[in-house]
Amino acid sequence: MKKLALVTAVVAALGVAPAFAKIGVNVGAISVMPDESSTSLNVVESIAGLTPGSTGVAVNNNTQLGLTFDYAIDDAWSVQLIAATPFSHDITATGALAGLAIGDTKHLPPTLMFQYNWKFDNGIEPFVGVGLNYTWFFDTQADPQLVSALTDLGAITAADTVDLKLSNSWGYALQAGFNVNLNADWGLHFMVSTMDIDTTGDVRVNGTTVQSVDVEIDPIVAMAGVRYRF
Repeated sequence: MKKLALVTAVVAALGVAPAFAKIGVNVGAISVMPDESSTSLNVVESIAGLTPGSTGVAVNNNTQLGLTFDYAIDDAWSVQLIAATPFSHDITATGALAGLAIGDTKHLPPTLMFQYNWKFDNGIEPFVGVGLNYTWFFDTQADPQLVSALTDLGAITAADTVDLKLSNSWGYALQAGFNVNLNADWGLHFMVSTMDIDTTGDVRVNGTTVQSVDVEIDPIVAMAGVRYRF
């Protein structure tokens, strides 16, 4: 209900935006740096005779081309859509299975932010924002190392098919940053966001889930780029 209210407020704000509102386009490098935590690979632990709770999963960092759009409602308030080319991440085991490659995935995390801006005479415009993130995972694949490990443990045979699936995620996002105006049209854009991204990873054998792990990815997302207003 809170997420629906936030989206409704943003749409309403756009509907009453005055004629002098301006659009800004920001292009640059955007990095996703997971601060993940997870439940354990309890089924694998049991099969391998490992201590319960001694494993987990990790997700690596990735940098892509960021493209964000913001719409100024007035001098103080604006909305921004954060987009990027697809991020790619390797998923590995931690703890007692540290170094085991579990799989890889791609994702798109479009995020809608509602921002408050300050404007100073020196051309620096700080802002803070709050918004809603949707993360779509796709092209998710199990790594051959995981398949080999399950085969060596006797959990599967060479004839079995192993795949990996990640659930999509809705969550909040918080943001802070600043724009630097170089002239009336061009400038620089810097921002840091934290996003609530939670997923469930399912290892499936012949289409049946044999291991599930809940992962709180909760990344820090940082961007630096150039800005154009029109």
